[in-house]
Amino acid sequence: MTQNSNRLFDGLGKLMTDAAGVADNLKREIDTVVRSQAERILGELDLVKREEFEAARDLAANARAESERLAARVAALEAQISAFAGSDSEASSKAKARKNPSS
Repeated sequence: MTQNSNRLFDGLGKLMTDAAGVADNLKREIDTVVRSQAERILGELDLVKREEFEAARDLAANARAESERLAARVAALEAQISAFAGSDSEASSKAKARKNPSS
């Protein structure tokens, strides 16, 4: 009886080992199928990769900084032009007053 029990336990052990191997292979196969389906679905969604997104974000940040720098420069130049135009109009008013003292 013990020899039959040993053979039975050996058979069950072998069966369990084989079942574990089959389960492991099945898990790998399922992982592969799920991964390929996920990649296919994500490919159809027209998503960008993180690296591409970060590169575009950096370009946009640089463009915004450049735009702000140029806006400040334009504002400074406009202030200079206004100051220059204001001094010109004062000078022309004084020149007109000198030419026409009766006015």
